Amino acid sequence: MSKFFNNKIVFITGASSGFGKACAYQFAREGANLIICARRYELVEALAVEIRDKYQVEVLSLKLDVRNRAEVDKSIEQLPEIWQKIDILVNNAGLASGLSKLHEGDIEDWERMIDTNIKGLLYMTRKVVPLMISNNIKGQVINIGSIAGINAYPNGAVYCGSKAAVRFISDGLRMDLVETGIRVTNIQPGLAETEFSIVRFHGDKEKAGAVYKGIEALTAVDVADAVIFAASRPAHVQICEITITPTYQASATVVHRK
Repeated sequence: MSKFFNNKIVFITGASSGFGKACAYQFAREGANLIICARRYELVEALAVEIRDKYQVEVLSLKLDVRNRAEVDKSIEQLPEIWQKIDILVNNAGLASGLSKLHEGDIEDWERMIDTNIKGLLYMTRKVVPLMISNNIKGQVINIGSIAGINAYPNGAVYCGSKAAVRFISDGLRMDLVETGIRVTNIQPGLAETEFSIVRFHGDKEKAGAVYKGIEALTAVDVADAVIFAASRPAHVQICEITITPTYQASATVVHRK
């Protein structure tokens, strides 16, 4: 049976958990062959084995830290030729680290967020988009931003700034590619219960759990559904931006908790 993404190649960063992992399942279910990467290679390799067995698609797993430009360059340049014809890039790798007033912030947290959320996305885009162009692929770049890129919130200035950068980088890239047929989409989730808050609070599960107390948060699958929707539109339709929140969240800072 033909599936929507049959014979397409989808490259997903940060695929070891959360949104990236959910996207991998959703694209594979629709017939896509995958390149999945993360710093935690054992997790993406286990995911690759599971997806190959379940969906009968090809999966290439890579150990890759998108913060490392030399590593990004090498990994993509050394892709076998058949894997270089990438149709969709999902720039999912991203994180929040720390929650504090700007003037009291940990600079190491700042570096981690800026290097991953902004520079890592740029490094990946700079290497993959030229492949789409040289292979005459009318592909798509899907960036995972955040509602934090629309509305800042207290103690999150650097994270919010990094996701605002994703929003405007997406807009600028869309302008730069307007004559190519390559589409650019920015997905902006609100409260979503993944490893996100555990990472933000440096492993403190109690603090992380309190973020979602009293509200039914989005799941990783909810966000992956939005990604699939944007990627599956007809070629003449470009979804520029999707903002998705739980029903009881109206903005980054307006949340009704029961």
